Amino acid sequence: MADSNEMTINLVVLGRTQTGKSAAGNSLLGSSDFNSHCSPSSVTTCCSLGRSCRISGIIRRNGCELALRVQVLDTPSYPHSGLSKEQVRDTVRSALAHHFGEEGLHLALLVLRADLPLCPDESDHTIQFIQELLGPTWKDFTAVLLTHADKAEEAGFSEEAYLHSASSTLLSLLSSVQHRYIFLDNQKSIIKEERAIVLRKLLNFIRQNNYQVLLLKHSKE
Repeated sequence: MADSNEMTINLVVLGRTQTGKSAAGNSLLGSSDFNSHCSPSSVTTCCSLGRSCRISGIIRRNGCELALRVQVLDTPSYPHSGLSKEQVRDTVRSALAHHFGEEGLHLALLVLRADLPLCPDESDHTIQFIQELLGPTWKDFTAVLLTHADKAEEAGFSEEAYLHSASSTLLSLLSSVQHRYIFLDNQKSIIKEERAIVLRKLLNFIRQNNYQVLLLKHSKE
């Protein structure tokens, strides 16, 4: 909380190469802070923090409207084309402690592509990586962001039909994070109204968590 009329939410985006982490971060911020483009190798090699301007009309508490600020930490992917798992883990862990060490983290957003199936090995490695970063309570502070939802829609899948046809691996992951998930339409995510819908969903997850934060401290191994 910066003041009584303003709320700041702290988010980190995590995921594999080319899932759209940086693009999702830009959508949440309403900016182009993070470098995002198609590439045969991992684009992001270090962590960077983006901050939004004050956003109005999104959140009310105790009958009063609050201005919202969003802080997003963009991270290198795991697996990474040029960095080891340990390098990525230590880089992200250090950045989380540096940027959110005092205020805490509201949500980690695990970015997955809605147009690609989630395989068991991939899910296991991803979950293990998040556990190493966030600790044993990671499930309470993680939500899934399904990008490229427009491609799934083009293929004839509504949100309901998509989940009905989804792999047991994805459904198990969504269940473990208490069904905190959001479909992100890459074509519409730059639209102000679409961004407001996504932010309201994230705030609802945070509200369901009683506005708790995950406190992160840097630990060397």
